[in-house]
Amino acid sequence: MISLSAALFLNLVTAQQIEPVRSEVIAPLRNPTFNKGGSAKKRVQGGNPRTVNGLLAFDGSQDGNRQVDPQIAVGGGYVFHGTNSGFVIYDKKGNYVDGVPQSEFNGGIDPKLFFCPNTGVFGFDLWNPWDAEKKKPVNISVSESSDPRGAWNTYPVPAPNGVDGGAIGCSRRWIGYSFPGGSEQTFVLSMDEAKKGKPAKVYHFAGSLGHPVLTQDPQDDLYFVKLNDREIILTLVGSGAKGTPVVKNVVRAPHSFKHFGWPPASPMKGTEAKTASGDRNPKNIVLQSRHIWFSHAVNVNGRAGIQWHQVRLDGTFVQSGLIANEVNSYIQTTIGVNRKNDVVVGFQETGPDLFISPRVAWRKAGDRAGALGAITSLGEGVAATEGGAWGDYSGTCVDGDNLRDIWTIQSIANSAGRGSTVIARVPF
Repeated sequence: MISLSAALFLNLVTAQQIEPVRSEVIAPLRNPTFNKGGSAKKRVQGGNPRTVNGLLAFDGSQDGNRQVDPQIAVGGGYVFHGTNSGFVIYDKKGNYVDGVPQSEFNGGIDPKLFFCPNTGVFGFDLWNPWDAEKKKPVNISVSESSDPRGAWNTYPVPAPNGVDGGAIGCSRRWIGYSFPGGSEQTFVLSMDEAKKGKPAKVYHFAGSLGHPVLTQDPQDDLYFVKLNDREIILTLVGSGAKGTPVVKNVVRAPHSFKHFGWPPASPMKGTEAKTASGDRNPKNIVLQSRHIWFSHAVNVNGRAGIQWHQVRLDGTFVQSGLIANEVNSYIQTTIGVNRKNDVVVGFQETGPDLFISPRVAWRKAGDRAGALGAITSLGEGVAATEGGAWGDYSGTCVDGDNLRDIWTIQSIANSAGRGSTVIARVPF
């Protein structure tokens, strides 16, 4: 009998390469500086650094609605923050530096951010379904340096069949994006072309390759991850014989999740309305130390809880952990991992006697497998929302300068029942 690991290896070495179905060249829209030399509209949000339960914390955007879509990326000495209302730069002490609305980057919503430690650049996407030409572009923006105050280039990739924002990831050589809608749901472009602000050839693949991974390891190939009811599917994209991106191999393995039901809507204090809890599909995925890491919201005995995982590149699981409670719900999670394999899981907590409140938990690499430390509060919500959509996600990432500290941004229900945000640093 062939063992599971042998069968997976056989699949790797015999996998047929899959070519993109088409390509196109996209010319960038260049901003000479983040604020267009001072001519951009100004966005002033957040700051107010303080210590909360022993952690540096400060405010991010405070003007959100139910769907803030908060994100951060950290590098070059700065914290770069995005929401559905725009982008803000802070220094690492939590002081406001600069900010602009999305319109300064060709518009759109559903931002996802990254800082690539291997190339020293920031990147983000914005999906714009309201453009006059009805091309519904995915605007991929990449900084020219590790200083987010400097020059940026935006690549408007037409996605006329897109129905929602997607996910972005990168490796040393490639930037990948996947989104729902149409027959071509994944595209890849050159990191080097984007960083240099050159016209970039964008390669489109049939169907969806899955969620692109943020590659913290120094490697050129880019992983994509899919989850279904039975399997985890790892798809590797790298350079083919002509130097263009191809699918080099696909690994399928059983995941045996203890919990994988969609997380139910969650109760809040003072109302019969319930809030959205997130997605059983992860909102960020990291490649660190030759392992895939992610967290996701799931149904745990009728309430929203959180699972997190470390997975080998052959699809076998190293460890998994669970955050769950018999009364309260845990929602809208993301994960960060540093170079030592220390882990931070960011999320929010809500319940019958609790408004939506930001939380974080962490572990060190040598801790017992699957274990996290105590849940730490980053603040307490003060009012119920009107129910329904909330989030729709959060952000957690490693500090790209030292690959040691981990940062998170989480939503908090303000006095109007809307989404304000809190940013915090967990030092290691």
